[in-house]
Amino acid sequence: MLKLKNLLRSFVLFMYAVYYRRSLIFEMAKRDIVTQYVSSFLGFFWVFINPMFMVSILWFVFSVGLRVSPQGDVPFVVYLTAGIAIWNTFSEVINLSTDVVVSNPHLVKRVVFHLSILPLVKLVSSFVTHSIFLIMLMLLILLHGMPFSVCWFQALYYFVAMSTLSVGLSWVFSSVNVFARDTGQIVKIILQFGFWGTPIFWDISIMPEKVQTIIRLNPMYYIVQGYRDSFIYFVPFWKHPLMTLYFWTVAIFIFAGGALVFRRLRPHFADLL
Repeated sequence: MLKLKNLLRSFVLFMYAVYYRRSLIFEMAKRDIVTQYVSSFLGFFWVFINPMFMVSILWFVFSVGLRVSPQGDVPFVVYLTAGIAIWNTFSEVINLSTDVVVSNPHLVKRVVFHLSILPLVKLVSSFVTHSIFLIMLMLLILLHGMPFSVCWFQALYYFVAMSTLSVGLSWVFSSVNVFARDTGQIVKIILQFGFWGTPIFWDISIMPEKVQTIIRLNPMYYIVQGYRDSFIYFVPFWKHPLMTLYFWTVAIFIFAGGALVFRRLRPHFADLL
């Protein structure tokens, strides 16, 4: 019982330290965005160009080339964009955060600097690209004559859910990467597997019932489907109570576990970098 109390106390102190430095997080995220595009000719316009180019290519390949039929009455490009918008942000946060400690050795040696905020910086900076994806998604919906709904705002709930999951994983991967530098490559493989294993390009209903059950164990299924429920099908999240309970049980466990792992390994970073 005493050990559990100490763990809870450590977690609360860790989260308070993160919250206390929220202004620094936003300032570093702003600087991170500027740094990405400061030396390029088109500058910040790449934030718009990259998502537009990605969606256009995928739409052409799957709708024009492979002639994939729409999901029900939903145009495939809308179905695809709704899924890829949130997955792309999740993948970007995990990929960038895995190397965030190793690539900032000068910050590791600063005792007063809380390295735990670095994955949060990547999350905030990735939100800019995610916003562009959402604008594209909403324009596609309106251009195809599909209706607007207040359920669109429910996407904020699913973004918070994705943030909880991705930050927890980022804390684990970024700290373990200091000790095992192959972690980054392993994470990329896992994300590739997760991309094709998550119903982004295809409908889960085409799979056998037993396979569907396994796929639903993937926490990102809940989030990807949640984005489609928000923008396309207008299904409130409370209509899936068991899936919601399962997701938050897993997400909170990963988030709290990631925070504790990072806190425990943090004192050894300076010895290895």
